[in-house]
Amino acid sequence: MRNAVLTVFTSVAATAVHAQPTSDNFWADPINHPLMPLYVVGALMVVVVILILMVARQVFKVLRVLTEQLAREKAAKAGVPYVAPKSILAKWWDKVNASVPVEKERDIELDHEYDGIRELDNHLPPWWKALFYGTIAWSIVYLLVFHVYDLLPLSEEEYQNEVARAEEQRRVFEVTQPAAVVDLDALDFNNDPALIENGKKVFTNNNCGSCHRPDGGGNAIGPNLTDEYWLHGGSAKEIFTTIRDGVLDKGMPAWGRSIKPTDMRDVTYFIMSLQGTNPPDAKAPQGERVQKTGDKAAEERASL
Repeated sequence: MRNAVLTVFTSVAATAVHAQPTSDNFWADPINHPLMPLYVVGALMVVVVILILMVARQVFKVLRVLTEQLAREKAAKAGVPYVAPKSILAKWWDKVNASVPVEKERDIELDHEYDGIRELDNHLPPWWKALFYGTIAWSIVYLLVFHVYDLLPLSEEEYQNEVARAEEQRRVFEVTQPAAVVDLDALDFNNDPALIENGKKVFTNNNCGSCHRPDGGGNAIGPNLTDEYWLHGGSAKEIFTTIRDGVLDKGMPAWGRSIKPTDMRDVTYFIMSLQGTNPPDAKAPQGERVQKTGDKAAEERASL
């Protein structure tokens, strides 16, 4: 029997190792999946184990009934009443709780009685006292380790250490990565959908829409980004510079401190792609009108 089981598992394992899966997802084609035989054998083994446990439980019940019947007959022959023995679990429960049987309560009675209610000298359960003494011992260890000898850092110090470690990892990562450089002098509008979509994502994630509206129409704080009027220049270079350096006196932060140059470039492309979209209820024009005729940027915006 043992050799047969080993043969089955060996063949199933060999099939699982050498077969080429038709799909990484088991539920896509469970019948033809190479691990299907292994799953079937495993399920059968689980069923067998459950059946064995059920049979063993019934056998123990029969043995307990037979043992109890023999004990009753023995007590009847001796002329004494039969007292069912406690289970191992019940004995352990009484021990950890220091329970006193009802028939022995007279041994722990006190002289106090009120309205027929007697007071017993019950003690706290051993497990409760063990926990209490354990907390005292732990408090002493905690005091010595964290406050007397400073062997381990406290929560605030541990947090600061984690922040410093993460900052060092970020610095090392940035040092090992090639620096992204954007040539401002050669920067011009690019209508690549992937770049514009990334710029829109950066624009949204950095809450630019809270001042300029998600559609670029502008609100009480930020100007309209969809018309031809600009406060700080409407060329790609000027828009990029405005994003990078910010307009601090008007509440616009310098995003160059937190956004990568390539992402600022893509935001520039996204803003320039908004030209002429005319969103509803857009803010009135501000600044000077910038007309780009005949240049590459205007031609590409017109082709959108």
